Amino acid sequence: MAIGTIGTGLDIPSLVAQLTAKEREPRENQINTAGVAASAKLSALGTIKSGMTTLQTALKTLVTGMAKPGVKLTTPTESNFTAALDTSSTAGKAAAGTHQVEVKSLAQNQKLSSQAYTKDAVVGDGTLSIAYGDKTINVEIEAGATLEKIAAEINSAAQSKGVTAAVVTADDGMHLVLTAVDSGTKGALKVSASGGNGGLSSLVYDGTDASKMSEMVPAKDAVVVVDGFTRTSSSNTITDLVPGVSLTLTKAKEGEPQTLTIAPDNSTLKTNLNAFITAYNSIQSTLKSSSAYNAETNTASTMTGDAMVRGLQQQLRTQLSSNVNDLKDLGLTIAADGTLSLDAAKLDTALSKNPEAANKLFGAEGSLAKPMTELMKSSLDTTSGTITQRQATLNKQIKALEKQLDDLDKSMEKVSDRYTKQFTAMEKMVSQMQSASGSLIDQLG
Repeated sequence: MAIGTIGTGLDIPSLVAQLTAKEREPRENQINTAGVAASAKLSALGTIKSGMTTLQTALKTLVTGMAKPGVKLTTPTESNFTAALDTSSTAGKAAAGTHQVEVKSLAQNQKLSSQAYTKDAVVGDGTLSIAYGDKTINVEIEAGATLEKIAAEINSAAQSKGVTAAVVTADDGMHLVLTAVDSGTKGALKVSASGGNGGLSSLVYDGTDASKMSEMVPAKDAVVVVDGFTRTSSSNTITDLVPGVSLTLTKAKEGEPQTLTIAPDNSTLKTNLNAFITAYNSIQSTLKSSSAYNAETNTASTMTGDAMVRGLQQQLRTQLSSNVNDLKDLGLTIAADGTLSLDAAKLDTALSKNPEAANKLFGAEGSLAKPMTELMKSSLDTTSGTITQRQATLNKQIKALEKQLDDLDKSMEKVSDRYTKQFTAMEKMVSQMQSASGSLIDQLG
């Protein structure tokens, strides 16, 4: 018969399990309570870190935008040019004002044409050298080459740089047409021939009367006058004449200056400010809710009384309160509950009077942006940030509690074994006593 069904009749396995669970319960509850609290704090810190990161990103965007104040460019409806902000790293800042722009001439690409040839006419062989700027393309032409073969060889050698070649068929026959890839006089072509049977000499062009090819379209530079200053350019796009502005000339109208207007544009600043305000209000709400205490229900939040959370709240509020007057002048107000708001019309008015007012607060060295940037870094730095370090501490604590549960499991296994041995020994002793008692009764009987 199995142990537990004779002697005392006790269900030893069940009894051992109950006793072991009872002994385990206080310690297990203690570990689990600590684990739940640590996990809740870790989750709350994750939410706080996310909100702080969003604020850090919004602040960085705001500060970066201050480096190049927004402006809008206006040109006449029937303009001889277009204007766009130059976003290159070397461009200067576009300043508000007006400029008189007169387009005297446009840059154009030179175009050369050969004499007329019949369809299958053999032109010649040798080397055709095409020079542009300080570069030269040497094209080897085999014997028996037609105009189409020569055009193909030129395009193959040039690889779309310096010159392109095409064959145009007109009433008088076929013409080899060479077009300069680069506009202006810098892209002008010169063609020479050497070697072979001398047939390629009919394609020579050096800009003199001795040239065999004809200049159909001359190489021409653009000429533009801005506020009385003349600029000659081989390109119709000029990026360094008006600081921060790229001009593209579209039509030559000598003697007809037109007005380019550069005016402040606060739309990007407003967008960036609103994103910052939203992020600021959000993190303040998160900090408040995570550390709140409900006096009516006597219920504490996860981070109630936490020094780090209180410190972040105070530091963020201090950043604003120390600049409250400057913020108010720009249309930013702090409500009684600590939230920020923006009056866009008041911002426009303030900046029209003092364009540098926003930069004083939100520039890289601004009285609000600089200390707040440092606060974000000290909180979120991946190695030394206060939030980062706090998360690391909580993660270590949770791992330690998990180990304590593992150790508790091992300890309870030993307790279970001990109880089992004790009850098994008792069961054996009771069985022996029952057996002896039965034998004695039989003898007495």
